[in-house]
Amino acid sequence: MTDPTAPDGVAHARVYDALLVPAEFARWAPRVADAARLAAGERVLDVACGTGALTREAARRVGPRGTVAGLDVDPGMLTVAGERAPEIAWRQGTAERLPFGDAAFDVVLCQFGLMFVPDRAAAAREMLRVLVGGGRVAVAVWDRLERTPAYAALVDVTAGVAGAPAADALRAPFAMGDRAALGALFAAAGAREVAVTTQTAPSDFPGVRALVESELRGWLPAAGIALDAERVEAIAAETERRLARHVAADGRLRFPSSAHVLTARR
Repeated sequence: MTDPTAPDGVAHARVYDALLVPAEFARWAPRVADAARLAAGERVLDVACGTGALTREAARRVGPRGTVAGLDVDPGMLTVAGERAPEIAWRQGTAERLPFGDAAFDVVLCQFGLMFVPDRAAAAREMLRVLVGGGRVAVAVWDRLERTPAYAALVDVTAGVAGAPAADALRAPFAMGDRAALGALFAAAGAREVAVTTQTAPSDFPGVRALVESELRGWLPAAGIALDAERVEAIAAETERRLARHVAADGRLRFPSSAHVLTARR
């Protein structure tokens, strides 16, 4: 496994792309693209794109006549995204101040990124600003932590072994689990036809340790927290014990993950 503290700033993104993307984000990308009703020839922006799982799905759907841009604040994520799909326009920037002109896109997407934006109201306004009139937005956020017990177990174990800062960083992805609040956020920003559905999709990791590695070596360093090997091993061992019932005969860890998917128009 690549050292997440490597000075090139890309190691955490490689872990994220190798473990979290196939286990979860690539599985949700078609669902979010379906919700956005992407069509050939459209101009699409993926906000908080990470290493580009949804961005690449969008590019496949809009085809050569369409255009797709991916934006993220993390240069490491963008480096890996560029390696995976150099034909896509990757930009560094924040969701609160999108570096694009008014009415530049037909569709704006955001898959599991809005939770980490400090000013979510500004981000919602910006997503609408860069849309054409009648343009569409589709946003996915994770449901409440307790709706995904496998992650709840990992958070609890991490709190006991590594303390509150690490556990709080693992809780952060579930910060927008209130679906009513998600809809209200975009309605207040001026969106029309706001709708939120709750969906469940299977998460599928090679094993419990792959889940632990993806979060502790992939996500935590991106959040500014690096754990030593001894604590990672202690968390992995206890999490394996707690999640044993979710491990299939082939050794893979499979569990349902719940998320809210918002759609709206400018």
